Amino acid sequence: MTVEWDDIRALNVAHDRFLGGLPVASGCRGSVLRSWRRCHSQGVRADHVEVIYHADLDFTGRLGRLAEPVLDDLETKIAGMKVSALLCDERVRVLARRVGEPSLNTYCDSIQLAPGFGFPEPMVGTNGMGTALANRRREFICGREHFADMMRSFACAAAPIRDPLSGRMLGALDLTCEHDDAHIDMLNLVDETAKIIERRLLDQIRGRDRALLHAFHRARRRSGVSPERWYDRPVSTWLVPEDRLEPSDRIALLEAAAEMISAERTCLTVVRLRHGRIATLLCRPVDVGTGPVGFAVEAALPDGVLRCLDSTERRATETVIGAGNGAGPDQVPAMPKTPSPADVPRTSPSPLSPSLPWLVAIGEPGVGRLALLSRQRLSLLSDAGRLGSSLDVTRTAEQLTEVAVPKLADFAAVDIPDAVLSGEEPPGLGEPLRRVALSGIRSFSHLYEVGDVIQYGWQSPQAISLAAEESILEPDLDTAAGWIAQDPERAERIREAGVHSLIAVPLRARGVALGVVSLYRSERKGPFEEDDLLLAEELVSRAAVGIDNARRYTREHATALALQTSLLPHELPVQYAVEAAHSYVPAQGGVGGDWFDVIPLSGARVALVVGDVVGRGVQASATMGRLCTAVRNFSDLDLPVEEVLAHLDDLVERLDHDQQERAPAGNMIAGATCLYVVYDPVSRCLTLASAGHLLPALIRPDGRVDFPDAPSGPPLGLGGQPFETLEMELDEGSELVLFTNGLLRDGLQDPDVVLAVVSDALIRTGGTPEEMCGALLKALLPAKPQDDVALLVARTRSLGGGQVAQWELPADPAAVGGLRSAVARQLADWDLEELEFSTELMISELATNAIRYGGPPIQVRLLRSGSLICEVTDGSSTSPRLRRATSTDEGGRGLFLVAQLAHRWGTRYVREGKVIWAEQPFPDIGRTGQSLQP
Repeated sequence: MTVEWDDIRALNVAHDRFLGGLPVASGCRGSVLRSWRRCHSQGVRADHVEVIYHADLDFTGRLGRLAEPVLDDLETKIAGMKVSALLCDERVRVLARRVGEPSLNTYCDSIQLAPGFGFPEPMVGTNGMGTALANRRREFICGREHFADMMRSFACAAAPIRDPLSGRMLGALDLTCEHDDAHIDMLNLVDETAKIIERRLLDQIRGRDRALLHAFHRARRRSGVSPERWYDRPVSTWLVPEDRLEPSDRIALLEAAAEMISAERTCLTVVRLRHGRIATLLCRPVDVGTGPVGFAVEAALPDGVLRCLDSTERRATETVIGAGNGAGPDQVPAMPKTPSPADVPRTSPSPLSPSLPWLVAIGEPGVGRLALLSRQRLSLLSDAGRLGSSLDVTRTAEQLTEVAVPKLADFAAVDIPDAVLSGEEPPGLGEPLRRVALSGIRSFSHLYEVGDVIQYGWQSPQAISLAAEESILEPDLDTAAGWIAQDPERAERIREAGVHSLIAVPLRARGVALGVVSLYRSERKGPFEEDDLLLAEELVSRAAVGIDNARRYTREHATALALQTSLLPHELPVQYAVEAAHSYVPAQGGVGGDWFDVIPLSGARVALVVGDVVGRGVQASATMGRLCTAVRNFSDLDLPVEEVLAHLDDLVERLDHDQQERAPAGNMIAGATCLYVVYDPVSRCLTLASAGHLLPALIRPDGRVDFPDAPSGPPLGLGGQPFETLEMELDEGSELVLFTNGLLRDGLQDPDVVLAVVSDALIRTGGTPEEMCGALLKALLPAKPQDDVALLVARTRSLGGGQVAQWELPADPAAVGGLRSAVARQLADWDLEELEFSTELMISELATNAIRYGGPPIQVRLLRSGSLICEVTDGSSTSPRLRRATSTDEGGRGLFLVAQLAHRWGTRYVREGKVIWAEQPFPDIGRTGQSLQP
């Protein structure tokens, strides 16, 4: 929580809690709290700090000279006030001091607030100058906001001073006074004064540029290239005319000129322009007599001639490395001969004369280098546009390292906790990180490799960066004690390999630290600078958003996959109609709504189901779960195939209508398909119906592959049309292959192509259903499936005459006694005498009900499958109702007894009437010593 700068009590409480290792949730500004964390990580003690004096400090450097008149003016403004003005360099060493009252000089000397002493934050803790340079922005540090006890009585307002061209921190300006005398307006005064010093720095640079320009044109005049009248023209007439070049050509020339100036030598190169043209660029020194030597770049356009300046005509012309946009190792054209002054006409040439060399750029090598770096950094930011294009945490981290190397760093590494990789929230500080990406200009660097688990020490730059939530710049690793202490032996090998500078940037997105990025410099001689740090922060911030998006997507994907897999069958239920195997493969781009099921039905039948909900994510998985549950419920009712799909169609339509009222359009059900197949092993009859789904493949026992020519109804949710069924008789050992469209490469839509692809794959496969699943996935599944795949393979079985017993029963109650005897004999033949009593009782009750309340024909059937199944069929469609009879009722106990004796019982309707069935499990196999399964 942000508080007022003079809230002394709250700051004291926050400071004490921080030093006591307790969390600080309020009472302290965020920037100050981060500074305290940095100080604690770097080992600063609140009760004792040592201020070091630097005897070798140059007080008359560039910053000190330019700031002196500004400090004198500031001293006039603060005259009579108990305020000290301090100027420090980039290492927070005091260069100059001004005071509002002369008596303050003695006091400041006594507390070492004087020129020569250093106040960097890692040495003396949070303070105005040190924290302003550490945070690279103006800061107001008051009273207990100072980390060290010795500074708690002061108030400091400080603003950094930057190089106007490079943006590099040159130092800071600070106003310090007693806490009781402080005022917030001190911050505005010090900020305005720092900007005045920066303007003086810019004016100095502009003065050097003007001197270079005049020296350049004096040389042109002496060489006879620029006559008097030409020399007196405005500078704009000396530059390349706008109508001579297209914008892309002008950019190419400026990029090449910046590179040539930064090379700091005489050089010649060619630049390829549009339409096959070539421009020749010459870079030569321009000496103003005092100060550094500048360089000028002139261009001879395709229809012009380049002439030499007399000040450099004796210099040997060198060939520079290829300049931008195509300039490269082409053969450099010979330098034209310099004409004598007598050969130069004294008439004033036209401003567009093709014989004159046009000036492209002029400046000091350092300025040219900055311009070149600026263009390279802009190019780097342009490349950063592809960061986050992948919804994969690891791939996004790899993209970051690929963009950073070699334009920004020679080596780049990304370290992320395992929790982030799995889509979870990142853990707290101090947890180990895993290296997920590493790129470099060469294959070996002695850095931690990808996959290594790293436990950063609390003094390492990476740990400090994560704790303080700020970037850390280590310009010289030879003096970075915390980095060396992390792994001294490895650090020594890394430095021997040439790595000398480091930037550590926390991966932060939406207020959460996701990891840390380390950038190393090796081949480039200079260390990382402030601009490099700012660029690194921009790159990492873009990548952090992409990584956080990928993390959230991973979490959602994992949630959807967990929901999907929890709703799908883990193991197929026990049934004996088919031998089945299944496979489910989630899509790479997100979990969809594909599903399958195997549902045992009454009468030893089985239902095979495959469906596909359009869409991805949790919404599709939840809808799939609803449909899967609904199919099971409808199947338990023993509804005909077409009625099951009709009920599903109504359900999807209702769900879609409900979601239109409650949810955004993007969350509505876009549609669903379903294939529902029922197989009866007694009659070997297959009944199927499709709601917009791909029909199954049928493999005959002789190896032929067919696709049943069944009518396909509309997808679920459209409504209005009935579903048609197909019935066919199968040979035992026939194989059914049910699948979703994700199995087909590139989302094939042509039915003929689909049939040909699947048939070809099935012909080449064989073996058990489990082996067929694996072979089909290997043959048909794309390398990176964009849709999930549900596959179900079933090999049919049949119940022969030895497992089925059937009797026709007349509509006469006296016939029930003979039926019981026949049932007892059949059970004895099947070695099921233990089930004789219960079976006779159930058959008697069901048959008696059929005779009394049903209609002919009446049929009784026993099935020996995975259990003993008793079925009584009659011609009536009236369903029996289970009720609890009272003690005075004469009847009504028959179905109650059946329900008590049977494991399952129920009623299903057929064309000729109804079937009442009851199942009993077989006796304990271990006790009987034999298997009663078919």
